[in-house]
Amino acid sequence: MIRPDEGCRLCGLCAGRSRIVLPSGPTDASVVLVGEAPGENEDLSGVPFVGRSGRILETAMAEAGFSRDDVMITNTVKCRPPGNRDPLPEEMAACRRFLESELAGRSLIVGLGRSACADLMGIKPPMSEIANVITTVRICGEDIDFLPTYHPAACIYRKEARERLAEAMSIVRSRL
Repeated sequence: MIRPDEGCRLCGLCAGRSRIVLPSGPTDASVVLVGEAPGENEDLSGVPFVGRSGRILETAMAEAGFSRDDVMITNTVKCRPPGNRDPLPEEMAACRRFLESELAGRSLIVGLGRSACADLMGIKPPMSEIANVITTVRICGEDIDFLPTYHPAACIYRKEARERLAEAMSIVRSRL
């Protein structure tokens, strides 16, 4: 895997970060979950999905019968955007080589949320139309199964998102 160095300055996100947030979990996992960007807790700890969204994700995984130890978890960008805004296209492009090196050779990639799905799919359809429909994405010249689904943060306010995330984690479990 290619990783950014500690002094990475490929985009403007470096100005406000505490630390670069690298993937967590087994580096040889067959399944990778991809969020859009680190939040405040992730920026402080250097680990993806450790805040409120992380707790929601861990609960959904546990209910499906697996844990963080079974998958690798990463983000499209490795530094926190200001105000927890969505990463900009140029910020995602700056981290793309790191992300692709993390995703190459996997059997399933799960996109968590609209921004991550749009970055990996190259299109921005409504989540309600694409959630939990397996398609493929091209990573390093290889077609890899891709499962777009709702971001755990969407589950805080939307019952449909909670149900769809639970379904997605069941699909992941079937692929482990």
